[in-house]
Amino acid sequence: MAQRVDLQNLLEFLAGHRRVYFQSPGAERMAYPAIVYTRDGRVNQFADNAPYATKKRYQVTIIDPIADSELVDKIAALPLCTFVRYFETEGLHHDIYSLYF
Repeated sequence: MAQRVDLQNLLEFLAGHRRVYFQSPGAERMAYPAIVYTRDGRVNQFADNAPYATKKRYQVTIIDPIADSELVDKIAALPLCTFVRYFETEGLHHDIYSLYF
């Protein structure tokens, strides 16, 4: 749990606001720009046939009405972060990244 809270705090710091949501905010209306992230997987490193280190992978989506948002560059600069895809819908730009944290 603490690890996800640390990621939440980091994303809020980078965004400069508290519109950072773990999983879907559901019926709650989002204000933009916003970040939505979900746990997406996990990778283990093994020694002597047993896992000794693990990293959780998160899908981080930046949703912004501005195409060239500075927030995208801040997220892309994080260690172990890779670009997945981009799409635009209803005037909102979605940049999706995979982040090990």
